[in-house]
Amino acid sequence: MANHKSAEKRDRQAKMRRLRNRMNKSAMKTAVRQVEEAIAAGSEEQAKAALQAAIPVIYKTSTKGSIHKKNASRKVSRLTKRVNKMQPLA
Repeated sequence: MANHKSAEKRDRQAKMRRLRNRMNKSAMKTAVRQVEEAIAAGSEEQAKAALQAAIPVIYKTSTKGSIHKKNASRKVSRLTKRVNKMQPLA
């Protein structure tokens, strides 16, 4: 328990940041899960649409500071690679 006024404020700020980070990460995980479900279902069009919806959510999460910028880039890269691998070779 905080004993000083400044420590109480820091505790309040930490709680709000923790909730905000949890909200952002949860939205990102949901978007990623939708892409993975479309890949598992084998629906190429649905996977592409889900990926296009997930990319801004992932980058927004990194912009807000909930995850690192390179972590976001890695997630987008790996998802994109998996969606592209679904396409039949021309």
